[in-house]
Amino acid sequence: MWWLAAAVCLTAVSSVAAEDRPNVLLIMADDQGWGDVTLHGNDVIETPTMDALARSGAQFDRFYACPMCGPTRAALLTGRWNLRSGASWVSHGKEIVRLDETTIGDVFSNAGYATGAFGKWHNGEYGPYHPNARGFDQFVGFCRGAWENYFDAVIERNRQPLQTKGYITDVLTDAAIDFMEANRDRPFLCYVPYNAPHHPFQVPKKYFDKYRQRTDSEKMAAVYGMVENIDDNLARLLATLDELEIADNTIVIYTSDNGPAQPRYNGGMRGIKASVDEGGTRVPMFVRYPGHVPPGTIVKPIASHIDLLPTLASWCDVPFNAEKPIDGKDLTPLLEGKRAEWPDRMVFTHQNRLGETMMTPGGVRTEQYRLVHRGPKGDGYELYDMLADPGQAQDIADDQPEVTTRLMTAYEAWYREVTTRGTDPPPLPVGYEPADETALQAEDARLSDGLQFYRKQGWAHDSILNWTSSDDTATWQIDVLQEGTYEIELMIGCGPQDLGATVTVNVANQSVTAKLTTPHEPLPALEKGKDRNAIWTSGPVPTMTWLPLELPSVQLETGIQVLRVSVDGIEAGSRFELKEVRLCKR
Repeated sequence: MWWLAAAVCLTAVSSVAAEDRPNVLLIMADDQGWGDVTLHGNDVIETPTMDALARSGAQFDRFYACPMCGPTRAALLTGRWNLRSGASWVSHGKEIVRLDETTIGDVFSNAGYATGAFGKWHNGEYGPYHPNARGFDQFVGFCRGAWENYFDAVIERNRQPLQTKGYITDVLTDAAIDFMEANRDRPFLCYVPYNAPHHPFQVPKKYFDKYRQRTDSEKMAAVYGMVENIDDNLARLLATLDELEIADNTIVIYTSDNGPAQPRYNGGMRGIKASVDEGGTRVPMFVRYPGHVPPGTIVKPIASHIDLLPTLASWCDVPFNAEKPIDGKDLTPLLEGKRAEWPDRMVFTHQNRLGETMMTPGGVRTEQYRLVHRGPKGDGYELYDMLADPGQAQDIADDQPEVTTRLMTAYEAWYREVTTRGTDPPPLPVGYEPADETALQAEDARLSDGLQFYRKQGWAHDSILNWTSSDDTATWQIDVLQEGTYEIELMIGCGPQDLGATVTVNVANQSVTAKLTTPHEPLPALEKGKDRNAIWTSGPVPTMTWLPLELPSVQLETGIQVLRVSVDGIEAGSRFELKEVRLCKR
């Protein structure tokens, strides 16, 4: 298609010995807006390390991500529009990157790099979708879109539970530092996708107290404290490069995955996270590469998350034979000051929250214009002159019909092309050999009418409730990779009124049952209904606990199956909740 003319398809054959290639330290915050940096005019927050990093290399004037985190991470990993890879949203399996996609981990691992990821993955957790199967030798963090507790969290190391001690951003930084120290004598790709300042708004007390004196909002105090904590950890990462004497041969990139999750200072831009406006998609972007990027460089042309993989592959001279179209551009000429002129381009965006159609929110950004479609509640396309009207105060679609039509046509053609494979999530793999069990999460189920998620939308760590009869069902589509006997265990909660009811699992023409005999509240009564995103400044929060319910085992053959859970003997007012279905191959 015509817009691919600007895409970069790399087929480089390396001429540089592996040990001479630069290292890569790629850091991405979660929900840090463009305005959450002192350098960008925020007079409340303090980010001295981010500011210094930006001044020591390049600052991007207009750098864009997707409106939400999972799609941005997919585009960063693949160098392709997220809709191409299957990652169209943040939950219900729509965050998963298809297995026939090549990730940045694959590219660098195949080139002899040590590869590690430390933080929030958010592009698939089941079997072959796990980061350890997507090119990353080491992984410390979690695979879902959010985590429940930022203090003393139980996360994972290479598929195994890891009980940590301390604040999660500090812990992830420790793991990244250990990785860099262990690989100081070989090139490495160290990917650090932090999960702050995404909710829950938990931060060590000293940071919270500092910003509570500067803002009337406890939530903003927590958010700004979380960002400053990231800044302190960024300083630790950069200091490690100095101590290892590898700073001059390490590319450092700092960015974020979308705009701020709440209204706060953002340079006067319209929109926040989940919005397809400027404020929802413009993010900080700083690059340091001594000897290649002159200090004080300001990159004016628009750029995007899809550009990182082709740029790093070019700089590191890694063999990269792209079997699929690469949508990103190699930005090294801009970063090295070798190109004064840069052709205008189109950066597309799309927001799948309302259901996948072309007419859900989306649009396109050029150097001058932003075209926006707001979805079913909108009124056609809006057009803004971002040079004359950076706050998007005046819709000029009627005044500029030729521009509106040109960008609308481009957006709709782009959407049709990148969704030729659809956006349905893949079946969830069960019986993947390196893993002992598969835990099918509640948020990945399809619910019959009447059932609902605890948190309505079906976010990470959700549960299913409002069971009233045996007609209520939660269904997962699974792909059994190994035939054999599978043990089944449900993680549940239930009230005294539910005792005696029968839980049934149907799969592969088999039905197994178990009775509810023990009441269990996932949260203590006083905590039930408490906002899980409430601010807790200096310690662990009460977390949900679940009762294991064992069912008889089943025999499964390889292939795609449907697994269905129902409950018989239950009535309105039930307190039965289903958190996950665990399948373990004997």
